Amino acid sequence: MDLNEIDSHLDEIAEMYKNENYLHRLKKLFYGLKQPRSSRAYKESMIEIQRLSAPISAILLPGLAIALLAIFSSGDITKDRIIETQIMEAEEMQELEEVEEFEEPPEEMEQMEIDIQVDSPDVNVETVEDTPMSPQPQEFDAVMTVKSPVILKNIYGSTRNTGTRGSMLGRFGGDKHTEESVMRALRWLKHNQNKDGSWNKNKVAMTGLSILTFLAHGEKPGDSEEFGETIQKALEYLIRVQQPKKRLPGNYDHPIATYALCEAYGMTLNPNVKTVAEESLIQIIKGQHPTGGWTYNLYNGIDEKTGAYRDDTSYMGWCAQALKAGKLANLKVSGLDEAIKLAVKGFKKNGHPNGGFGYTSPSRGGLTSVGTLCMQLLGAGNDSMVSKSQDLMDGWEIGEFAGDNKVPGGSPQYYFYYATQAKFHSGGKRWENWNKEMKPVYLKAQKVQKGAYTYKGKNHEIGWWENVDRHSDRPVMDTCLAALQLMVYYRYLPTTSARAVEVEEEIVATSTDDEDIKVDTGDL
Repeated sequence: MDLNEIDSHLDEIAEMYKNENYLHRLKKLFYGLKQPRSSRAYKESMIEIQRLSAPISAILLPGLAIALLAIFSSGDITKDRIIETQIMEAEEMQELEEVEEFEEPPEEMEQMEIDIQVDSPDVNVETVEDTPMSPQPQEFDAVMTVKSPVILKNIYGSTRNTGTRGSMLGRFGGDKHTEESVMRALRWLKHNQNKDGSWNKNKVAMTGLSILTFLAHGEKPGDSEEFGETIQKALEYLIRVQQPKKRLPGNYDHPIATYALCEAYGMTLNPNVKTVAEESLIQIIKGQHPTGGWTYNLYNGIDEKTGAYRDDTSYMGWCAQALKAGKLANLKVSGLDEAIKLAVKGFKKNGHPNGGFGYTSPSRGGLTSVGTLCMQLLGAGNDSMVSKSQDLMDGWEIGEFAGDNKVPGGSPQYYFYYATQAKFHSGGKRWENWNKEMKPVYLKAQKVQKGAYTYKGKNHEIGWWENVDRHSDRPVMDTCLAALQLMVYYRYLPTTSARAVEVEEEIVATSTDDEDIKVDTGDL
């Protein structure tokens, strides 16, 4: 190729990249259209047409659309349909009954200094202040807005909300006075909570009981305006200390704390609570004897003195309530169903053939109420031993709260905590007669202090109970057990009701536990 050819090609390339004006592009366009279809000039003209048509289309198409809309909108408007209406005279409304307003309770006590002596014999609870703690779990409000996918009519659902409490109170024998007493107790608990979120000397057990008392009234962290922060602090404390991998369970603290954690998870679906609740349940299941019972510290070996398993009805009561709460919360723990069935066998081992339950052997003492309630909760309420035990308890009299009670044993109010629930689940005249006697005694026995609690700029009364039970962490345990009795009207549905029986099938049908929310819980 000579230099002339090279210059010719370079000129062609330069021509391709030269900026052309609009007239030149039109001239080139019309020239190309006259050339053969297979020629390069014709193809360049077609490409140029596509380029020039884009801005024209962008203007013409919207204009055409506007014109069409104007044409269509100028048509005749259809006439409105006329519908004849007939105005009927309203029937005369019946006059509604006046809603009874809550009256302020009479001022019975002057403001007083509280001087409480703590006497708690025979309680061996491991202290946890010096126990190394794992990193604190995530804040509770991280999952507060999560709604439970499980509908639990019997325990965590409709019976504890504000609207339903009123109807349940009227239906089962409560009233505004029992609710006022409960509110005084909840405010007393809030007023006396330790800075670390716990209560009293035996912190783990008493914190668990206090949490159960707030939950029974439907108070939840992130939901209750007045008590939400109190419960959150308590749960955070319990999560920090209730770690089976890091500490051995002390006497009653482990099953009571497990009971509270299981119920708290059922009401909040908080994964932080779930983790510790499941691990605590595993400890209870592992500590169960082949005979079905439990003893202190979840010791699952044979007693050296007797050469047999020591099945303690009182301790078994809290273990059984914890298992039931875990079941209702739909916690997936291996061996839970088997442990519940075996527990019935354990209670029957300490049951008397003529009715009644003993401490570690068949008897007819105050622990009859413990065995009766737990048999009901575990699905054995129709057993003849339960009906005979109810007949035996019909002879019990509450009498004065801190005075002489016609019930065998040294802890009458502790026995009554179980008896009140057992008779409520039995229902009918048996419950009506018991409630008629129990309610006024507990209302009268509450100690009241005025002006010690302020909420939203208003002073409120606080109230607590002190009994004469031989084994009690006074006054927190006394207050919680009494308040729970005055919330029995709506805390659970009676186990004899159809809705209560349906709850386990309902859990299975509505559970989405496998899709639970994953939250980092730290080194738990």
